[in-house]
Amino acid sequence: MVEEGKPAPDFELTSDSGDKVRLSDLRGKPVVLGVSPDTETSHVKFKEKYGLPFTLLADPEHDVAETYGTWVERHNYGKTYMGVERSTFLIDREGRVAKVMRRVKPDTHADQVLEALPD
Repeated sequence: MVEEGKPAPDFELTSDSGDKVRLSDLRGKPVVLGVSPDTETSHVKFKEKYGLPFTLLADPEHDVAETYGTWVERHNYGKTYMGVERSTFLIDREGRVAKVMRRVKPDTHADQVLEALPD
């Protein structure tokens, strides 16, 4: 399980622009993880629809979600299935997990992230 204060597990995923992004290559600046099991193509549409100015990473095999503990058993309308637990991970300039926010609510979460960003 990923813990605050510990090194963030490294990974490499494809961005919405088709570029490979490795977490360790982002050292030296804070990082907010925007990862989902959706495809790069769906990320492009999502960014356009909501006017998002940041990079989204595709994790279709949910390897990163499993590593970060967000690929979990879900329950909805009496059915059980595996899915993503909406979570945000803030990584500091040294590559350590500065903040873990689990079960986030999209409508209020942006303000919480901005408040929690590491210096």
